[in-house]
This record gives sequence, C-alpha cells and structure tokens, in this order.
Amino acid sequence: MQINPLNLFDLRIVEHCPPHFFAVDFDCKVQAKRISDWIYEHLHGRYYLGDALLIKQGRQTICKRAAFEIHSEASYFAMVLPELNQSSLVF
Repeated sequence: MQINPLNLFDLRIVEHCPPHFFAVDFDCKVQAKRISDWIYEHLHGRYYLGDALLIKQGRQTICKRAAFEIHSEASYFAMVLPELNQSSLVF
C-alpha cells in the first residue's frame, strides 16, 4: 500500500475549479459528503466538488459539479454516479 502524497499534504481537494479540470455536473440526490467520501476513497488525483450555475435556454439552475484533474477519473466517476447518487428513501 502506497501513501498518496496529495493526501499527506492535504492537497487533494481544491477550493475552486481550475479550467483544465474535467467537470461532471449532476443533480445531487444524496448528501455531498457521500459523494466526497467515495471520491476520496476510490480515486487518487486532485478534485473539486461544489455548486455550479448552469444556464440552459435562458433558465438558471444550480447543480453539483465534480471536476477532476485526471480525466480518466472523471469518466470512472461518471459511470459510477447513477448508482452512487441514489437516495435510500422510499416513498
């Protein structure tokens, strides 16, 4: 088991979304901590997790944005997201 230097120096999570990060926007149906914990445990590169303002057809919506420095990690996250973002509440 290797220690990730980004974890050691607390550099994995960035405070703003750099333009070279690949972003995945989604409607969050679970607590953001669940998403953040999954990213921290399963991926290795730097990432951003926060809110994003999207403008589509003149309408503004706020959604969650997860952005990754390693683009393959964004692809992996996007594939796992539908299962990860399921609410356990049943109505």
